[in-house]
Amino acid sequence: MLKEYRTIREVVGPLMMVDGVEGVKYDELVQIEQANGEIRNGKVLEVAGDKALVQLFESSHGLEISSAKARFLGHPIELSVSRDMLGRVFDGMGRPHDGGPEIIPEKRMDINGAPINPAARDYPSEFIQTGISAIDGLNTLVRGQKLPVFSGSGLPHAQLATQIARQAKVLGTDTKFAVVFGAVGITFEEADYFISDFRKSGAIDRAVLFMNLANDPAVERISTPRMALTAAEYLAYECGMHVLVILTDITNYADALREISAARKEVPGRRGYPGYLYTDLATMYERAGRIRGKEGSITQIPILSMPEDDKTHPIPDLTGYITEGQIILSRELYRKGLTPPIDVLPSLSRLKDKGIGAGKTREDHAPTMNQLFAAYSRGKDAKELAVILGDAALSDVDKMYAAFADEFEKQYVSQGYDTNRSIEETLNLGWKLLKMLPRNELKRIRDAMIDKYMPEGDVK
Repeated sequence: MLKEYRTIREVVGPLMMVDGVEGVKYDELVQIEQANGEIRNGKVLEVAGDKALVQLFESSHGLEISSAKARFLGHPIELSVSRDMLGRVFDGMGRPHDGGPEIIPEKRMDINGAPINPAARDYPSEFIQTGISAIDGLNTLVRGQKLPVFSGSGLPHAQLATQIARQAKVLGTDTKFAVVFGAVGITFEEADYFISDFRKSGAIDRAVLFMNLANDPAVERISTPRMALTAAEYLAYECGMHVLVILTDITNYADALREISAARKEVPGRRGYPGYLYTDLATMYERAGRIRGKEGSITQIPILSMPEDDKTHPIPDLTGYITEGQIILSRELYRKGLTPPIDVLPSLSRLKDKGIGAGKTREDHAPTMNQLFAAYSRGKDAKELAVILGDAALSDVDKMYAAFADEFEKQYVSQGYDTNRSIEETLNLGWKLLKMLPRNELKRIRDAMIDKYMPEGDVK
């Protein structure tokens, strides 16, 4: 039996207080019906005695509390899920946004999900090919991993996100691969770019898109990533698919969380964000993974723009603690015209060693990866030294490393947004670049492997 109350006492911003309630639960869905029949939605944020604090999803503008009634529905926000979601575009609350019909649900799922038993988790160990050398070759993505992209304002993380969504696939398996794309607080222009790119490339056939626009209510941003993750859990664990979840922009999500926290008059933490920001982000990120006995998996790539390019800002800082590494976009490389401008040295995939090697990628992957990292790092140091002391201060070997660093950026990192390289092409390109260095400098690769994989021709 639905509970209805005409005891709405106060509305402040997106928050509403209802008195005299009984048996109401945290996170329960609420409908506010006005005298003219207009219905607005919300959820229970807090219960204290016979008072319930409700968070509205729509604007509270024009709400007449004297004649309105609050109806408590007895369940949290749910998403109607079905295999028919593939190829569809939804808004931030899971309503069709592409002019198509409503989804006929196979089931309805709580968007908050259920915690995964840690003992039931399977360790991520399978390589996912994104077609991007800077990720596949050096900061490998593994099935079931959460690997965020740290970007800055104005950097091309949208292009990188769509490229990964278009190109990503699990090698050596017949299991279906799907992409769930959750856009949080983006502009209409960005939303149009994402949708048109997915449609133009045909990637939309295997994708589910959730679009929350910047002019939508801030509270809707709290639900959008959870809508996307709920759809992913259904496709992964009920339909046995490998699902890649891309969420952009987590910074907009955290700002919405801060706005609602301020409206609730909570004590602020760092930079005004609520003290539970870490816990809240963890409830989203930890929904990635593999479960023993289940064929499907969820791999997560959250994208966040760092305010003022600051890695110590609370959002990237806390995200780094929860996730298994990060891909960092560099403003310096972007100014040089590199696409995508991935800075491979501070980037890190903590699980890369679990997804590479013989039987997964190729036996030479780990040693060539280590050698490329070392050579690029030394080349950058040599270039910095040349800026201070001039080229005359560099030894012949240092000049080789400096030339290697330039070619590495031009050929390996900068591949454009339409090039889809197989892992073999990426590894072979790495060998081609290492050929620029004297053989005795390749100290991280065994001689037998150099003899086997080094391209034919003049080897220094």
